[in-house]
Amino acid sequence: MEYNKSPISLREGKIFIDGVECADGVKCDIKFTPTVWSGTQLGERTPSSRWLGYAITGSITRRRSNNWLREKIKEYKASGATPELTIQGIMDDTNSDYYRDFGTDTVTAVGCVLTGDLPLTALDSAGEIVDDVIGFNAKDIM
Repeated sequence: MEYNKSPISLREGKIFIDGVECADGVKCDIKFTPTVWSGTQLGERTPSSRWLGYAITGSITRRRSNNWLREKIKEYKASGATPELTIQGIMDDTNSDYYRDFGTDTVTAVGCVLTGDLPLTALDSAGEIVDDVIGFNAKDIM
């Protein structure tokens, strides 16, 4: 394109959990949050800042179409071992400027552990569609 910009469309992508495409996925975000130290010394007017570590967190929003989450809970209850997952987000909007310049944007989070409330059932007299929001922490990203 010569005149128009083509930013990435967030609609163009895929989510994978342990290598299986999450076909009912609606949203995925994976975030890197640095742990920041800030401090001053005598005579300084502004603090210095430094990264001391980080947290990798995220969430997946999906339309419930299988019992995947219930199976993970059942596995944990039977073994007592924390389930670790690999979660991958792929942005592949082939018509975007980003894709033209850099190709597919893939983030793979490893050592993912589910956090927060894990929805088992949801009923509503208004008859809405069930979207499960599942939070996670990750050990690392690739």
